[in-house]
Amino acid sequence: MLILNRKIGESIILDDHIEIKILEIQDGRVKIGVEAPKTVSILRKEVYDEVIEENRKSLEMDIDVLDLFKKR
Repeated sequence: MLILNRKIGESIILDDHIEIKILEIQDGRVKIGVEAPKTVSILRKEVYDEVIEENRKSLEMDIDVLDLFKKR
């Protein structure tokens, strides 16, 4: 893991086309902005984790439905 210190207005560049910029620091919270091509998906980690979990559940349900057809 790379750990960096940044001040308001400073940025981090990822893969030559994604910029993460520190916009504000207030009351122990950091507001960041992300500039990236529209083809890049950007999600908060907690949302990403929920999507992964729902996809996992969906796969399990599909397998159960397929098993029902096999038993006939």
